[in-house]
Amino acid sequence: MKVRNIAIIAHVDHGKTTLVDALLKCSHTFRDNQQVDTCVMDSNDLERERGITILSKNTAIKYNGYKINILDTPGHADFGGEVERIMGMVDGVVLVVDAYEGTMPQTRFVLKKALEAGHKPIVVVNKIDKPSARPAQVVDEVLDLLIELGADESQLEFPVIYTSAINMTSSESPDLADQQPGMDPLFKKIIEYVPEPVDNSNEPLQFQPAILDYNDFVGRIGIGKIQRGTIRANQMATCIRRDGSYTQFRVQKLYTFLGLDRIETNEAEAGDIVAISGLSDIYIGETVCNVGEEEALPLITVSEPTLQMTFGTNTSPFCGQDGKLVTASKIDERLNREIQKDVSLRVQRLGTSEEWVVSGRGELHLSVLIETMRREGYEFQVSSPKAIIKEIDGVKCEPYEEVTVEAPADVIGSVITLLGDRGGVMKDMKNTETQSKVVFDIPARGLIGFNTEFMTATKGYGIISHSFEDYRPMASLNVGQRTLGALVSIAKGSATAYSLGHIEDRGTMFIEPGEEVYEGMIVGQSNRDLDMAVNVVTAKQQTNTRSSNKDMTVVLKRPLQLSLEQCLEYINDDELVEVTPNHIRLRKRILDTVTRKKWDAKQREAAE
Repeated sequence: MKVRNIAIIAHVDHGKTTLVDALLKCSHTFRDNQQVDTCVMDSNDLERERGITILSKNTAIKYNGYKINILDTPGHADFGGEVERIMGMVDGVVLVVDAYEGTMPQTRFVLKKALEAGHKPIVVVNKIDKPSARPAQVVDEVLDLLIELGADESQLEFPVIYTSAINMTSSESPDLADQQPGMDPLFKKIIEYVPEPVDNSNEPLQFQPAILDYNDFVGRIGIGKIQRGTIRANQMATCIRRDGSYTQFRVQKLYTFLGLDRIETNEAEAGDIVAISGLSDIYIGETVCNVGEEEALPLITVSEPTLQMTFGTNTSPFCGQDGKLVTASKIDERLNREIQKDVSLRVQRLGTSEEWVVSGRGELHLSVLIETMRREGYEFQVSSPKAIIKEIDGVKCEPYEEVTVEAPADVIGSVITLLGDRGGVMKDMKNTETQSKVVFDIPARGLIGFNTEFMTATKGYGIISHSFEDYRPMASLNVGQRTLGALVSIAKGSATAYSLGHIEDRGTMFIEPGEEVYEGMIVGQSNRDLDMAVNVVTAKQQTNTRSSNKDMTVVLKRPLQLSLEQCLEYINDDELVEVTPNHIRLRKRILDTVTRKKWDAKQREAAE
C-alpha cells in the first residue's frame, strides 16, 4: 500500500484537532455504528478541559488505496518542542489557518520549523463558515509569511483548500456556497502534493523514535518513522545512544496505526510510522539499526527552556493530609519519568536537598505538569516562575518573546501602556473599525503575571499569544513582583465568618468560613503595599447578655477563587504555592510570623 506522512500544524485554536476528526470520519475509518467523541485525538483529560493539544499524537487513515499517517501537533508556543521533533517523521505539512484571524505568532513558529525541514505546505483555510471570514486576505498573509521566512519557489506554490472542519465540508473555492460535504479535495491534494517516502526497504535498518509512550505491560514505547530498511518483531537490534554508545536489544513488539488503534504487526518497511517496544530506556533521537550495521541518524535537537521554577516536598503543617505521594523519592522518580518523554523539560536536583529546579518553555508548560502530578496524587510546593538567564560572550542575557495582542479598539491603549511598563517595544500595529492588533518584543519575565492584568484591562475580550524570539542583553526592568501585600494568617484552625467579617475591608479574601488555615498561609490580598498579619480563626465570644442583633447573620463578600496559573502568577519570591490533590494554597516561605517579620525588616534595610 502506498504511504503518505503528514503533520497538521497551526496556531492554537485554529482547528487542527477538529480537522483530524473530520479526516478520520470522512475516510470511514470508524464503523458506522461506532460512538466517537469530538476532538478524539485529545485523549488527555487536561487537553479536553482546556481545549488545547498538549502532546503530539499520531493516527492513520486509508483512502483510495493509500495509507495516510497523520500527526496532530500542539499549537501553543509552550509545547513547541513537540512540533520540532516530529518534523523528521513526515514528508509534508498541512498548515491550518483561521479564516478570520489569519497568520498568528505560532503560525510563524510551526511554519518556520516545517520550512527548515524542507517540507512543502498545503494550506487549509479553516472556519470558512465564520461571518467575519476573509479568506482572500488570509491566503495573502500566508504568502507574505512564507516569503518572509525565506521559502523557496516550490514551497511558495502551495495549494489552498477551504474548509469548515466542524461541519466536515471542504472545497477548492473560497466561496462558502461551494462547500461540499466530505474532505475529498484535501485528501486528493495530500496524495498529489506530499511526496511518497523513499523506498529503501532493502537497505540496512535506520529507525529513530521522535515520540515516547509508556505501557504497563510492555514498558516504554518509541514511536517514529522507519527512515531506511525493514524492521521485524523479535529481531535483535542495536540502539545507538545519544552519547554514541551501543545497546543491543530484542524488538519485543512492533505496532502500526489505523484510526485510534495501535495494531500489532510482524514486519514494517521504510516510510511507515511505527511503534516499537523492548528497550526499557529507549530515548528520543536515538537510532535503532541492524546488529553489525550501525549508522547513526542526526540527533533531534529542540529549543532550550526559557522559564524555571523550584519544586519541593510539602513543608506545610497540612503535609500528608491529601496526597499519597509526598516523599522526595516519589517526586524525584515522577519528575525523572516526565523528562523521559518531554524533551523540552529539564530537571535538576539541588544537591541532597528535597528541591528540584524544573525548567520548561513557559508558564502553561510547567502548570500542565503541576496539574497532572496533582491529579495523580502528588503533594508538593512550587516557587514563582523565573526567566532563565544566560551569559553570552560575557554579557548577561535573557529570553525575549514576540507578543501579539488583539483587543477592542477602545481598550488597546491600556494594553499598550501595560506592555510598555513591562519592557515591551512595539513592532507593529494594525487597526480595523472595532479591533486593534499590536505586536511587541518583550522580555520573557515581563510576561510573568501579565495574563490576569491583561484580561482585566480588556474586560475578557482580548486575545494574547507569544512565541520565543531569542536571547538579548538584560533590560533594566523591575517587573514580576506584586505591588500589593498579602493578608497572612497568624494562627492555625478553621476560618470563622466572625473573623472574616472584621478583616474583609482590609483587602480581598481568598478563603471562605470553615476553611482550614495555618500560620503563614496567605488568606487574601491586602489593599496596601505591605503584608498584613491577620487572625481569621477567632470565634465570637459567647455571653449571657441578650443582644438586639444576636440573630443577625454575617454577610460576606464572595472570596476570589484563583486557578493554578493565577496562583503561580500571583506569588512573589518569598511565597510558595502548596499543591495537593484537593487544594491549592498560597503560603509564605517562612511560616512563623515573628521570624518572617524579622526577615522582612532585614530585606527592607538591605534595599534601602
